[in-house]
Amino acid sequence: MALDVTQLELSPFGMNCYVVRRSGAGEAVVVDPGWPGETARIEEALDDARCAAILITHADIDHIGGVAELQRTTKSPVYMAEVGSDRAQRINELYPEAGITFETFTPDVLLQGDERFELAGIEFETLKVPGHLPGHLAFYSDGALFSGDVLFAGSVGRTDRPDGDWDTLLDSIRLLLERFPPETVVYSGHGPPTTLGDELARNPFLAELRA
Repeated sequence: MALDVTQLELSPFGMNCYVVRRSGAGEAVVVDPGWPGETARIEEALDDARCAAILITHADIDHIGGVAELQRTTKSPVYMAEVGSDRAQRINELYPEAGITFETFTPDVLLQGDERFELAGIEFETLKVPGHLPGHLAFYSDGALFSGDVLFAGSVGRTDRPDGDWDTLLDSIRLLLERFPPETVVYSGHGPPTTLGDELARNPFLAELRA
């Protein structure tokens, strides 16, 4: 059965949350439930399917701000990278100018970025893709790549913060391009879906990888 991917744009930052399931399945996985107060929208997208797990690509505030609320209401385990997992408890330090108090959470499964596991009948592969953040992960299954803020349609993740690094980010994107076929659909942390092949061919930030 093919993957059914529902994209929800959440938070003031226009972050993409994804509800992922096998077509017609009664279980689903939620990727990056990013903002408090948005749980009702996610539950509507679940459409009576049980949330089997919450996957986090990286611990920026717009990707983890709503995790605690969804974890509490669905009683679903949270999977995130061990690197940077302390940000789950330091969430209110990450964006103090937001003017709201975020609920902290405790991840249930800490990932290294080299795992394979099955959730909701879907086999996921995890990959370490640092550069935007040291603890950034991508999740791949059946031709779908949930890339977080590593690669976007026509752009890439920012590296201008103290924990970002351009060369590391480029190596992470190179890994994805070498590992998966060009028709792989990229579901990014912001913006519309794209494919690895389209980004290699036209993304202005990847000229070095086309050389």
